[in-house]
Amino acid sequence: MTPQWRKSTRSGGNNGGRTNCVEVAKLSETVGLRDSKAPSAGHLTLTPATFAALLAEAKRNDLNL
Repeated sequence: MTPQWRKSTRSGGNNGGRTNCVEVAKLSETVGLRDSKAPSAGHLTLTPATFAALLAEAKRNDLNL
């Protein structure tokens, strides 16, 4: 089955014309993340629990990057 890659509806050109962002897809038992400007460069694979934790930290602005 081919993954259905999705990106945020907020990335639809409303950010100064830039539409590059992270894309997400459900991959069998895991979640895939990839860069929309380089989709053929591969993707990260996370468990659903790890993906949920990443989203929660991002929403809290709790990532130390």
